Order: sequence, then C-alpha cells, then structure tokens
Amino acid sequence: MQAIELNVRVARKTAEALDICAFELVQPDGSALPAFSAGSHIDVRLPTGITRQYSLCNDASETHRYLIGVLRDPASRGGSRAMHEQVNEGDLLRIAAPRNHFALDEEAPHSLLLAGGIGITPLLSMAEKLAAAGRSFDMHYCTRSPERAAFRHRIAAAAFAGQVRFHFDDGLDAQKLDIDRTLAAAPADTHLYVCGPKGFIDWVLARARGAGWAESRLHFEFFGAEVAASATDGAFDVKLASSGRVIRVPADRTVVQALSQAGVEIQVSCEQGVCGTCLTRVLEGEPEHKDLYLTPEEQAANDQFTPCCSRARSPVLVLDI
Repeated sequence: MQAIELNVRVARKTAEALDICAFELVQPDGSALPAFSAGSHIDVRLPTGITRQYSLCNDASETHRYLIGVLRDPASRGGSRAMHEQVNEGDLLRIAAPRNHFALDEEAPHSLLLAGGIGITPLLSMAEKLAAAGRSFDMHYCTRSPERAAFRHRIAAAAFAGQVRFHFDDGLDAQKLDIDRTLAAAPADTHLYVCGPKGFIDWVLARARGAGWAESRLHFEFFGAEVAASATDGAFDVKLASSGRVIRVPADRTVVQALSQAGVEIQVSCEQGVCGTCLTRVLEGEPEHKDLYLTPEEQAANDQFTPCCSRARSPVLVLDI
C-alpha cells in the first residue's frame, strides 16, 4: 500500500549536539498531523531527490509537530548532508506519514532502552511513552563524548531523568556500559530495545543472545548498513507473477534497478535493506538475503525479500508483482 504523503514546514532547526541537528516539522496551516506511536519513523523526500528515514523523537501524544534528529555523517550518501546544508527553517518538505517497524510493547513488565549515538531518537519517544504510562524502564545512552550526546538538556529536564545513564567512550572506564552486568541485572521478562550504529547493535544483541534472552524480547532498528558484495553474486531471473514476464538481473545490478530499467517500479527508500519499504513477497525460488530488516526466522521462511539489496540463490525468483 502506498504511504500517505504530506507537505510539512520546518518550523525550527536547532543544533542539538556536535554534528546533530533537530528539525521540528509542522503542517503549513497549523492543523494536526497524523498520529504516530513510539518507535515510528517518517520518510523524508530531500531537495536532492533522494528519500531517507528519520525516527520521530518527540512525545507520541503530540499532534502539532514531528521532531527528528539528524546526524551529519561523514560517510553520508547525500541524505544527512542535504538535511544539514540545504534544509532551513521555513522550508517545505515532502514526507510520508509515520510508519512503525520498531514498536514498543507497552505491557512488558520492564523495558531496557539502549541507545548508541543518534540511535537515541526512537528511544526518546519510547521513554516518554513509558514514563507517561508509569511503566518500569531504564535507559542507557552511549556516545563518543558528552558534546555528541543529543537531547541531553531535554533528558535532564524530563521526569524520567533518574532512569537514564550516560556512557562516554572518552570517559573513565568505570562509567562505560557494562553490557553483561546490565543484562544480568534486568528483571525477568524484560524487553530490550536497541538502536544505533550496526556495530553497537550487533554487540548488544550478541551479548543478549549469548545470555539466553529470547528473540521475542529483543527489538532493534538499524539506521544504515553496508550491503556487501560477495563472490557468489551472479545473474538470475525474476518472474512477475501477474504477467509471467521474466526480467534478467545482471550480477552488477540490484533487482530494483533491473526492474526499473524494464519499466517496473517498486517503492524504495533506504536502498540498504534496513527500512522494509521495498519488501516483496516471493512465491517461488530461494532468495539470498542481505537485509537487516527481516528477522532470522523471517529470512529462513524465504517467502519475502528486500529487492533493493537481496539477490537469489536459485536461478529464478517468482515475485508477487
């Protein structure tokens, strides 16, 4: 289903930390925005023509604004640089209405929120929701240094400030996150939420899984990923179930690129297999999953894949297109 799109105005752009800007987005006419839930993100169509996802970090009870935080990434493929350099207060942006692939289980007896860098953004909205509902939670916020910790003043002023611990890479060893101790101290049936750089998420999940945490209690969201080429990347065919048309996917092209060249468009966004925008049903054949969006169990089912980055192990994939 095509996401609802709307125009928003940048009401405020503020420097939140070193290389991080916050953007407050409102309806141009001042009317209410579509509702969202903690953990949601929006797709932002940038002046350069590309689309990027940014988590909403304000209180989900607010209807008058969306708030996003954007890290200026030195390895940017154009998104964060455009937001920092080309988007200013008063500008209009085209966005897709909020979607949530990182939903909060509000009934969990305890929640453990672990943020790495800009990964704080969706977890802030979760903390607001949990605090408002009187639910039990703890948050740990890891950054390279204090000046890179966004929204520190907001957290300090929040009712849940006492439930947040900061950890800085350039600080004393005693204040750094002891992940094993943190996991061991969590109450029974705690749900864990982690967001940030891939290395941080991988580290947290590996320690949690090694400690016996059930997959159903592990929740995570990646902001970006490097799609690695492999020696087995070869050409294959995709067949469109609706028409029977067969389209060749060369070794140096993605499925999305091959389809687009053949006049078949699929909605895409991140192009790195992290957002799920392009998720497509597979009716026959075996995908080679390269995404970070599907869980290992979902990948093993082989009934859907992300054509922006994933490929095929079988000669043909029959797609529900």
